[in-house]
Amino acid sequence: MSRIKFCIVFFLLLFVQRFAFAQQVIYFNGGFNVIGDRIEILVDSASNISLQAAIKSSHYKKSESKFPNLLITPFSYWVRFTIDNHVPGKTLALQITQPMIDIIDFYELNNGVVIKSNLSGQWKPLNTRLIQHQTFIYPVNIAAGRPHTFYLHVKSGKQLVLPIYLGTLERVFESALVKDITFGIYVGIILVMLLYNLFIYITVKDRNYLYYVSYLAVVLITQACLEGYTYRFVLPNHPYLADIGIYITSAFIGLAAIEFSKHFLLARKYTPLLYKISYVFWLLYAVQIILALTGRYNASYTLTLFLAMSGAVYVLSMAIIIVLKGFRSAKFFLIAWSFFILCVIVYVLKDFNILFPYNDATSSALLIGSAVEAVLLSFALADKINVFKAEKEKSQEETLNALKENERIIREQNVVLEQKVNERTHELSESNQELNNTLEDLKQTQSQLVESEKMASLGQLTAGIAHEINNPINFVTSNVSPLKRDIEMMFSALEEIEKVGMSDSPLAEKQKKIKEYKEELDFDYLTVEINHLLKGIKEGANRTAEIVKGLKLFSRLDEDDLKKADINEGLESTMVIANNLLNNKIKVIKQYGALSFVECYPGKLNQVFLNIISNAAYAVQKQFGDNTGGEIAITTACDEESIFIHIKDNGIGMDTEMQKKIFEPFFTTKEVGEGTGLGLSISYNTIKKHNGNIMVSSTPGQGTEFVLQIPIIFNVKAT
Repeated sequence: MSRIKFCIVFFLLLFVQRFAFAQQVIYFNGGFNVIGDRIEILVDSASNISLQAAIKSSHYKKSESKFPNLLITPFSYWVRFTIDNHVPGKTLALQITQPMIDIIDFYELNNGVVIKSNLSGQWKPLNTRLIQHQTFIYPVNIAAGRPHTFYLHVKSGKQLVLPIYLGTLERVFESALVKDITFGIYVGIILVMLLYNLFIYITVKDRNYLYYVSYLAVVLITQACLEGYTYRFVLPNHPYLADIGIYITSAFIGLAAIEFSKHFLLARKYTPLLYKISYVFWLLYAVQIILALTGRYNASYTLTLFLAMSGAVYVLSMAIIIVLKGFRSAKFFLIAWSFFILCVIVYVLKDFNILFPYNDATSSALLIGSAVEAVLLSFALADKINVFKAEKEKSQEETLNALKENERIIREQNVVLEQKVNERTHELSESNQELNNTLEDLKQTQSQLVESEKMASLGQLTAGIAHEINNPINFVTSNVSPLKRDIEMMFSALEEIEKVGMSDSPLAEKQKKIKEYKEELDFDYLTVEINHLLKGIKEGANRTAEIVKGLKLFSRLDEDDLKKADINEGLESTMVIANNLLNNKIKVIKQYGALSFVECYPGKLNQVFLNIISNAAYAVQKQFGDNTGGEIAITTACDEESIFIHIKDNGIGMDTEMQKKIFEPFFTTKEVGEGTGLGLSISYNTIKKHNGNIMVSSTPGQGTEFVLQIPIIFNVKAT
């Protein structure tokens, strides 16, 4: 029985010892202390452990570092510690100086009961924090001898470091103020260097200064994002933008550094291979930004650190090679860049917890490095002014010597030049006369070509009219002969009936003879046939009259007079003329809108319609040959200011190069002898004369569409 009691006591002691370890109390006796090595951490790999589960968990591990570095992981973590206040009358505060924590949930417990909580972090608006600062500050009231236990639930897509400080509220505010003042000094240094180099750029116009000014601006913005000042002062209500800005500006600062370096060091001249390799960084930084935008924050931030290290080594290597090649300015650059690279290496290795631990110095490495680099690089750029001055003096001396030599050569060449000028003047006079003769010949040729185009159009018009009128005329002439025959038969029937009627035969016999004769003659069919032939002749005459009317509308003998016309009517008259081009195989689809009357030259517009329709018929014929399937669609519409005519075909179409040339005079896609190349050129000028526009879109093998836009009111001044 005594052995059982001993075992029970032994296990109770072990349990008490473990519990005491898990709940190690931090005694506050004043000052401003780091407590990272006195906290306990629980890994929440699935991010699903609740507060109650975290309180009950026995899997916490004691931190061994003053600044616990949880690296870059997708995990959440629970942090636990207990504080007992031995400074009566003082309000304490906890401060976590790492601003880049995405989620941080704060819980204060007294005797196992939550008495204060706060859910905030980089992913939530600034007003969710107890103290609206870029760091996380939590005021706590702890009476002496009554310790409180605190739980923090943290998660971040970036480097997760926990620099936790404990002090009085006044001391914490003082620490925050010092941090703000320090960053303000840094901003002042960068702005002074930025404005100084911008002034030099305006003075000397050297693009290296502009690259450097851009680089400094990106450095300033990036540091403001990394230190949380962009989130605090610019985007307090837009946490996503503030957070994503860290990833994007981190990429931009790397690219800005590389672009400035390779231009300042003349990398294209001295190291062309390294110059080309710089574009690999553009690709990798693009991947880094895409990873961030798609929510892969851990991968994006890891790639950022890798690229920062790689970019620093890349620029350092480039600077060393160029120094060895004797470029003077590269020496100053190398000194400045070496210090900055050292700071970058410290900053990156700190995040990976390699060689350098996280502390106030290593966490500020980028700030210190970029500030010192800004000053040293300004000296390097200033040295370029001396280089420019020496080069300018040398150039001026060389220019003076060259001017003296040129003066001697000019004097010698003046005599020769005067002789050549006289000879050339005589040659130009003869050439001018030849050009005048050639110009006169061209004018005559142009007139002949225009007349040729008019004659071609007239021939097309004549052929169309002949074709259209020939059909109804043939219909009339083909009906005349049978009509004459039937009328002669009617006359014979009348004579025979008259003889029977005048005879002395009885009435019944007369009626019988007349009936027999009418049956023999098929008098009823003869009457129907005569009426049918007369109807056909009438229809042919009416069709001929319509064609003549269409010809009158198309030709518009008053075309030189500006008048109001119905565009739909003009298109219809044009189709009468162009009907013979369709060969009864091309389908015409008409969709006429209700158009306002247009103030125009109707005859000239009808000629434009005929040119485009004839070209469409030609293109369809080339595409389909003697087969069916070809179509020409004519659509009209209007708005308050203009009317629009769409003429579309499904012919052979044109490529882009051909579309650029179709309105040029003498350009044609037709075979030799089939076109002069002036039709569309004349059409273009006609539409422009009406202050309109003519547009074409075409796809090879699919067809072409012309769109004509003509103002309803003709602007006389524009002509």
